Amino acid sequence: MTDIRKTAVIGAGVMGAGIAAHIANAGIPVMLLDIVPKDGDNRNAIAESAIRKMLKTEPAPFMSKRTAKLVTPGNIEDHMDWLSDCDWIVEAVIERLDIKQDLYAKIAKVKKDGAVLSSNTSTIPLKDLTGGMDDGLLPDFMITHFFNPPRYMRLLELVSSDKTRPEAIKAIESFGDIKLGKGVIHAKDTPGFVANRIGTYWFQLGLAGALDLGLTVDEADAIGSRPFGIPKSGFFGTLDLVGLDLMPHVAASMLERLPDDDPYREIHSEPPVVKKMLENGWIGRKGPCGFYRLNKESGKRVKESIGLTSGEYAPSQKATLDSLKASKAGGLQALVQHEDKGGKFAWYLACHALPYAAALVPEIANTVVDVDAGMKDGYGWKQGPFELIDAINAKWLADKLDAESIGVPPMLALAAEKGGFYRVENGVRQHLTVDGSYKDVPIPDGVLRLSDIKLASKPVLKNGSASVWDIGDGVLCFEFTSKMNSLDPDIMALYKKTIKHIKGDSAQKALVIYNEGSNFSVGANLGLFLFAANIALWGEIESQIEDGQKTYMSLKQAPFPVVAAPSGMALGGGCEILLHADAVQAHAETYTGLVEVGVGIIPGWGGCKEVLLRLQNHPRLPRGPMPAVAKAFEMIGTAQVAKSAAEAMEMGLFRDGDAITMNRDRLLADAKAKALTLAEYYTPPEEQELVLPGPTGEAALQLALHDLALKGMATPHDQVVAGALATALTGGDTDMTETMTEKEFLKLERTTFMTLARTEGTLARMEHMLDTGKPLRN
Repeated sequence: MTDIRKTAVIGAGVMGAGIAAHIANAGIPVMLLDIVPKDGDNRNAIAESAIRKMLKTEPAPFMSKRTAKLVTPGNIEDHMDWLSDCDWIVEAVIERLDIKQDLYAKIAKVKKDGAVLSSNTSTIPLKDLTGGMDDGLLPDFMITHFFNPPRYMRLLELVSSDKTRPEAIKAIESFGDIKLGKGVIHAKDTPGFVANRIGTYWFQLGLAGALDLGLTVDEADAIGSRPFGIPKSGFFGTLDLVGLDLMPHVAASMLERLPDDDPYREIHSEPPVVKKMLENGWIGRKGPCGFYRLNKESGKRVKESIGLTSGEYAPSQKATLDSLKASKAGGLQALVQHEDKGGKFAWYLACHALPYAAALVPEIANTVVDVDAGMKDGYGWKQGPFELIDAINAKWLADKLDAESIGVPPMLALAAEKGGFYRVENGVRQHLTVDGSYKDVPIPDGVLRLSDIKLASKPVLKNGSASVWDIGDGVLCFEFTSKMNSLDPDIMALYKKTIKHIKGDSAQKALVIYNEGSNFSVGANLGLFLFAANIALWGEIESQIEDGQKTYMSLKQAPFPVVAAPSGMALGGGCEILLHADAVQAHAETYTGLVEVGVGIIPGWGGCKEVLLRLQNHPRLPRGPMPAVAKAFEMIGTAQVAKSAAEAMEMGLFRDGDAITMNRDRLLADAKAKALTLAEYYTPPEEQELVLPGPTGEAALQLALHDLALKGMATPHDQVVAGALATALTGGDTDMTETMTEKEFLKLERTTFMTLARTEGTLARMEHMLDTGKPLRN
């Protein structure tokens, strides 16, 4: 199998540059080539400009700015010879067949034997791309269709021909999965492949249905989003995000290549409101406005949405349809049966989109699993179309379609007869195949999912906020189950039970802290804290802070290794868990930091202490007590958040022994393997001592804080919170000739926390955060 150690991307546009950046995120060198510009002396200007632009783009294409060094800019006139030692060459040039084929002829002259060549095309069929292609390229050629932005969109569609080498397909599939973190599916050479075939139809349905049934933009987005498990941006918010100007191009491509009887042709239209928006440049976030806009004329930021029939903007109104309430209580089936316009719109979507998807298997992909994965990884759906059908009930849906004289595709009729597209048999999830049999949903080697473990077992321990699962080989997994995985007394209680359980069971070797929620943990349950504060239960609050400190220290000093495996946000108390673990195996898209100052407090469960201990030993910081304190003050005092696991490494939140997993499906298996490796010769860490500068160091920090206040960069309560943080981080009354134990520092941290918790400014910050989800700068 081809070992991919060096790559090239030809085409430095948004997609090509993004693909290059993400390959660099995997630690692989990549050549980024484009044409030589007509003007200027710099022949690499286009590729160089793309790299500079990406370093300023948010959300960032690079997981670390340092990663950009792995991307070498060049041009296709001077540097085609660079391709001779590349293992994978990605073509991402303009969607013109003649330009692509001319480029392939040039690549054929320099490509080494066995190197893979692929196109990122989203519109041109593979059979057209390979027409007249050099026979030597055909075995190594395929389509690798990334979704934009490549770092964040998980889907990678592979389209190959009967002439493509199986080894080449396997090499890209493995690299995409393990190195790039992609959900890789095999699509057939059909218009739109998998995700865009269904996704474009879905958006056309949303537009047509909203117009026909008289829904507002806000109502259509409310119905066509969360009730279906689809991102909250819905139809029109998503079109604003990707750009309305893309719609005509996508539609033209689909209409050119779709079969004459495809239902897309029946519902496609360009209504007057869309024509008006395109003519005026109202294309969404890339332009001045879109279906939504922020009107600032009154001095306030007022969200407005466009009238689909009037073409005029008016203040957005939150959807208050009864059908939405019905969906919350009774699910998707209750929604599509409701008689108001929201229910009728939901049924319009379901009765068209779901049979459409069912009719496309095996035309666009061999299995319903690939189609569902395509929509989840490519469009952010929580459930794919076949999982949605099961959620509604396949037989109920087929019967209702039949009753309304809507055609029932054979695959849907089969599911209605068999009981659904998915089932669980002997603890294993299975999917329906086109021949009517059920097969196990494939699990690649090296993938371990907690959701699969749950199908075949019961928790070892459980309470209302957490569960503990046996994941095999003497390793337990601690899972948060509270709302947003917020941390509360129940979680602390189960931590203690878990430690006791492992100590008392010689078969247990290690603990992994992991869950499959959108976020690892957003931190402490602020609502519980504020409730206690409002009725002056200060003793109870301090007791819970102390209990949390002791629990985290018990995890740190446990006689078995603890590995934290975060993904998504790990903030505040969630970050403190990572800091107390023996090791971190982080998903690449981990966003972590100590953000407590935003609600007027400092980290209270040992976060200040652990950051200081890490920074005291950080190889890139000078020795002595003050550099670590100053860095910790900056990090915690400004609520810095690492925007990737790589950034967390650079900030010092993660250590050299910690590791990063690119594919989230592999995170639990990697964390388990790390835990077992640590368990072989494990001894708990010895308690450490801190050397802190005391009042002299605090004075230096207070002086810096005073300067920020004079510049208008620190509000009055910022100064209160940061001042207290300065006292804690410098050790209070200590000085650099003394040492502090971890226990002594925790007492100072707890005292400082409680002092801030009693202030009016802090309580106001907490209330504002709970009410708005945003920090208050008071």
